Amino acid sequence: MIAELIQNNADYKFFEKVSADVYRGNKYYRGTEGSIKKLLLNSKSAFQNHALIKKFVVRDGNDLVARFALINDLRLKDYCQISFFEAQPDLGDIFSIIKKEIKSHFPKCTKIVAGLSGHLNYGAGILLHPFDEPPLFGLPYNPAYYSDYFKALTLRKMVTFRFDMEAYAHWANSYPVCRLLDGLVIRFMNKSKIKEESAIYTRLNNLSFQQHPYWANRDEAEDLELFYPFRHLLDNENLIIAEIKGQPVGFFLWYPDFNKLVTSQRDLNLWDVIRFRAGKYIDTFRVTEIGVIPEYQRSPVAMEMIKKSLPTLYKKGYKFCEVGFIFEENRASIAMLKRMLQRLYGTEAQTYRQFAVFEMGL
Repeated sequence: MIAELIQNNADYKFFEKVSADVYRGNKYYRGTEGSIKKLLLNSKSAFQNHALIKKFVVRDGNDLVARFALINDLRLKDYCQISFFEAQPDLGDIFSIIKKEIKSHFPKCTKIVAGLSGHLNYGAGILLHPFDEPPLFGLPYNPAYYSDYFKALTLRKMVTFRFDMEAYAHWANSYPVCRLLDGLVIRFMNKSKIKEESAIYTRLNNLSFQQHPYWANRDEAEDLELFYPFRHLLDNENLIIAEIKGQPVGFFLWYPDFNKLVTSQRDLNLWDVIRFRAGKYIDTFRVTEIGVIPEYQRSPVAMEMIKKSLPTLYKKGYKFCEVGFIFEENRASIAMLKRMLQRLYGTEAQTYRQFAVFEMGL
């Protein structure tokens, strides 16, 4: 087997063909990450202003058997990221082939991370469990054997929890009213001012997640690009902003499970938007991000934002909520969710989906 560098846009079809071949006939896979993948790999995105990306396919004779992208973000400069990996089964030590290309093209990198796609906000993780259901929108899906290809690397798990609306409401009301902060206002975003609201989201991200594994600061242009493909599916209520005396201190971003609109490898399209706006029922939503600046992280701000979402979620008829990613190192967040779920159900909460990124030094 040999790796071949994709040198031009005309050959990008070979990169896409690998994915189409791997998931042909797989009833669980959804192609709704397509717009983000194209944004990063096949255009001059804002992310490429500070990152170098190289795309490869792997051939075994005349057969295309794998693909991957190598990304070096100058804001996470020590790492070479193995991203958008797809491969057929039983390929043996394919990681050695990838590692050879890393040493050739990114000799200054001192670490490898497999499963990070440019930035945490674009996507992260290789699925470990479960494989017998479609992924939640924004979360990865892959065959069960992918983790075996990276078994030589150190595994860092991420998890999600899934619970019903009764548990979500209990979570939202965990803080009593008497603990509210003076001057705290919780509001929905204003889509007519999406550029300004997205800029607030970016600033709060950069302030809130400095200690998060693999965090790299964002630019306003990057997050605006990220919102753009989904602009017709988003409502004001999907982004909640907390302000204290007029200053933004936190945000809560949630999405319906838009994967319920798709049953194949294709990305979301205009027909899906029309069906969604016409009332296509989706029973699950995802808590995508909750960010609070450091000085208010142990305050009621997060819970008040969650509470703000309740009337909308009830009105739309959601039955289930899924929360994640949470790295296993974030024991405080995991313990909080487990305590809440145990109080409600009387049994210890189990993680629902498990993912991992894989890391090693060079």
